[in-house]
Amino acid sequence: KILASASADKTIKLWDVGKSRAIGNPLTGHGANVSALAFSPDGKMIATGSVDRMIRLWDVQTGRSRPPFEGHVTLISAIAFSPDGKTIASGSYDITIKIWDVARSKQLHHLTGHTSEVTGVAFNADGTMLASSSRDKTIKLWNTQTGQEIRTLPGHASDVFAVAFSPDGKTL
Repeated sequence: KILASASADKTIKLWDVGKSRAIGNPLTGHGANVSALAFSPDGKMIATGSVDRMIRLWDVQTGRSRPPFEGHVTLISAIAFSPDGKTIASGSYDITIKIWDVARSKQLHHLTGHTSEVTGVAFNADGTMLASSSRDKTIKLWNTQTGQEIRTLPGHASDVFAVAFSPDGKTL
């Protein structure tokens, strides 16, 4: 029923899909373009990433933001919630992926291995694996508990900009 959009105007807007109109005031707090956005599985929160290198968590009901998560050194290009909503993965042009604990606002893992900008992140259905895409023409699979790389999937002839698991988790 609600759609969220992120913009170069540094805002996030919530939309009532049935009425085709914006809900309330735009969410503000980022200092630059908002470049990544994801709803929590229960729909109560939105995570956003920005060119300002910050991740913010927003309460959909109130529009309030928690203090930002900081750690990337350049723009955040991808963000995803785990299926249980307890963790967030963020990908950045700093060539890293970070996994964050939502409740404690704490970084759990700092994943390195790509050789160019990370462009996409996605959790599998049970949250035990994370896939990342990159401009290095690869997809990497990661163990979310240990932060260890499971494998690299080569094969693209150019940049890979997005990645998603099928609902059953058997296909990427």
